[in-house]
Amino acid sequence: MATKHAALHALIEPIVASMGFELWGIDHLSQGKNSRLVIYIERESGVNVEDCADISRQVSAVMDVEDPIAGEYRLEVSSPGMARPLYSLDQFTRFQGHHVALKLRTAFDGRRKYQGLLAGVEGDEVLLQMDGEEYCFPIESIDSAHIVPHFDE
Repeated sequence: MATKHAALHALIEPIVASMGFELWGIDHLSQGKNSRLVIYIERESGVNVEDCADISRQVSAVMDVEDPIAGEYRLEVSSPGMARPLYSLDQFTRFQGHHVALKLRTAFDGRRKYQGLLAGVEGDEVLLQMDGEEYCFPIESIDSAHIVPHFDE
């Protein structure tokens, strides 16, 4: 599955970059006939609906030619938003000091879900502070992660 994700990333990233955006991440959610490809794009000046539509058209044209996903799928292009998913060590580093929720591929200490303060990155491990403890999770052990927005009252 990682190979398919890498192939999709290699296909889509140059398109997104050529249009002046950063490819934040890709989620390919395959559920039988209801497959969905979600592309998250980022730009310092922001992302609007027209940007998403433009990138969707360009990616769709290339995907039609290259055909990297078997069967039908729905293509969605979006900003990562406030509860943005985190995919890479660089992204974890950029959001150090924010609250995050992690879901692990396999249980650690009897659980798969953790939520706490992102303390940083050390080597290939993500550091999470939670309940007065610091946990180190290798990036490859993290199935999914996202920012947990907090609003000042």
